[in-house]
Amino acid sequence: MVSTVLLGDATTQLVQGLSVEDCARVQGALDYANAAYGERSAASGQNAFEFSLGVASTLSVLRTDAETRIAGLLFELAMMDPAVAGSLDERFGKEVSDLVQGVYQLVRLRDLTAGKEQIGSGKNAAQQAAAQVETLRKMLLAMASDMRVVLMRLASCATSLRYFADQKRFDEVTRAYGREVLDFYAPLANRLGIWQLKWELEDLSFRFIEPDTYKQIAKMLEEKRMQREGFVQSSIDRLESELKAAGIKAEVSGRPKHIYSIWSKMRGKELDFSSLYDVRAFRVIVPDVKSCYTVLGIVHNIWTPIPKEFDDYISRPKPNGYQSLHTVVTADDGRPLEVQIRTQEMHNFAEYGIAAHWRYKEEGGSNFKSQKYDEKIAWLRQLLAWKSDVADVVTGQEDLQKEWVEKLKAATLDDRIFVLTPQARVLELPQGATPIDFAYHLHSEVGHRCRGARIDGVMVPLNTPLRNGQTCEVITAKGPAGSQGPSRDWLSPGYTVSSRTRSKIRAWFHALEQAETLAQGRALVEKSLQREGKTAVNLEALAHKLGFAKVDELFIQVGKEKFSLRHVEAALHDAVEPAPAVDEAVVNKSLSSSVEKGAKSGVLVVGTEGLMTMLAKCCKPAPPDPIVGFVTRGKGVSIHRLSCKNFAEMRTKAPERVIQTAWGSAQMETVYPVDLFILANDRQGLLRDISEVFSREKINVTGVNTQSAKGQARMVFTAEIGSTGQLQKALSAIMEVGGVMEARRQ
Repeated sequence: MVSTVLLGDATTQLVQGLSVEDCARVQGALDYANAAYGERSAASGQNAFEFSLGVASTLSVLRTDAETRIAGLLFELAMMDPAVAGSLDERFGKEVSDLVQGVYQLVRLRDLTAGKEQIGSGKNAAQQAAAQVETLRKMLLAMASDMRVVLMRLASCATSLRYFADQKRFDEVTRAYGREVLDFYAPLANRLGIWQLKWELEDLSFRFIEPDTYKQIAKMLEEKRMQREGFVQSSIDRLESELKAAGIKAEVSGRPKHIYSIWSKMRGKELDFSSLYDVRAFRVIVPDVKSCYTVLGIVHNIWTPIPKEFDDYISRPKPNGYQSLHTVVTADDGRPLEVQIRTQEMHNFAEYGIAAHWRYKEEGGSNFKSQKYDEKIAWLRQLLAWKSDVADVVTGQEDLQKEWVEKLKAATLDDRIFVLTPQARVLELPQGATPIDFAYHLHSEVGHRCRGARIDGVMVPLNTPLRNGQTCEVITAKGPAGSQGPSRDWLSPGYTVSSRTRSKIRAWFHALEQAETLAQGRALVEKSLQREGKTAVNLEALAHKLGFAKVDELFIQVGKEKFSLRHVEAALHDAVEPAPAVDEAVVNKSLSSSVEKGAKSGVLVVGTEGLMTMLAKCCKPAPPDPIVGFVTRGKGVSIHRLSCKNFAEMRTKAPERVIQTAWGSAQMETVYPVDLFILANDRQGLLRDISEVFSREKINVTGVNTQSAKGQARMVFTAEIGSTGQLQKALSAIMEVGGVMEARRQ
């Protein structure tokens, strides 16, 4: 039990900023916790009630609501006895009970993943580990159905680290805990804009991870602390005097330096302690942007600026949106002094604003791969800033406070879920994903062999939706690779939500059908050879003789009944008949009669006979385009579309050489080359999908030119068509391909 005096002091801290009714509720929870914990200890070894008191006090500094503070007092009870969480519902309400249960789930997540961040080996191990830690951070945020749960977890980390520091406890336990907090929770606090906790978590963690380095930097700071603080204060006094004389209202203050931040800069920039510009630094906050530049001029007038150490992040904000003026000047003692100048709005933005600042600090640049996730966190950081403002409003405006709390409750990352493997590796999946999606995300072979699944050790149907934080184990079929495969039922609604999963399942069945067609075609060809008594014939040579690059292509076309065995029999007797067109997606060789290969174009020149005609390559006319002829020198009549720009220029220069033409009857299956332009959002498989349209419409493609820039693909296909009607049908089908924005004839 804790003394009445301590409880009185704790109450003053815990109820700060709450209404009279909420104060009474927090006091009741405090009394209940004091009696319930007794002499029990938390996992850190600290007295359980003192630990809970520290958590709740930290939450009160963050100006959370009464429910969060009450849950901070009580969640350690659920850690000791999970059954306690149920009894809290009746005594303190469902909201508090849900918060306590949420923290319990996050601690369970920590236990499941402890020490499992390192995956893989070799030179990519560090990158894989970093990616896994990043996924764990996202998972924690997504698992928290209420964002206040995350605040409670951060507060508990800070409380445990403070206790270890007070006890001067340095061992493997505190070292491992410090590493976990530094890698996982401190960046999370930074992302949520909780600067107070962020720097404290970093410094305390670093103290246990690198105790010698921590002491060394602390000693260097302490040795010159009085001198440094005295110099900074005299510099502030001098600047304030100049600002007052100029009539500028400003708040000037020294910038606190944190040991972990100093060490990071020394390591990242390979500098020694004396070379750090911002060990001696202060910040100036002014009312407006104009005053920022006025103050900058005054600073540069007082002290000499150091070249190349001035940054104007107001006119050119950082990729994360951060704004401020940074300058480094040579102070009166000849040593560097850093000055930051910004407005109050910029300062609030930097401390609590939209979440891009974390990316700049942690990745050294901009990276917008997870835009939706970042936007959600950005909104949360704005809420935290709003919370600070709302807490300062006058009494009687509690409706604003309630609105903030309700929005904070609803702030969840509900578009993704995070599921664990039995080895505690975290996989990020779309909302509603099933064990089948999970299996294919692990590996295509695991997905093909999937026959069952256990979720948290319990067998479940394969169409069971997974939830955040669950552990999924895939049960696979035994046998040689390729002997087992997926079920066609998996393509039915409810079995999968990932298009990536469905694509892999379809690919498996396509490959299976191809193999069956190949085997069937091979059997038919071999049976035909037996009938003709030619079983010793070279199959590759036979395939080449029939116009196929490989013998498997011959088997597939025979198996699809698109190539008659009559042609095979004729080839065996050295009387090869013309083979029909092969239905391939994109080929360079046409078996049809193309006007480019000498087939007659079917163009009639009015009033003459026997004139040589050729289709112009600039506009590539095809029936039934309106056409016109132009008599060339030595090459006969070139046939242009009536709308051709080149023809218009030639007609202007030599109208006497224009001749009237019309389409007549062409040879059977005559095809004409035309150019098709396609604009689409670039993606994997785009060319394949468009090629399938040409294949389905039996249009041969003789040339492809593709360019991709800024996420868009520009494609020009040269296709051989029999008529513009066939072309329009193909263009309509292409417009239905995913991502295609424009498809037209050039």
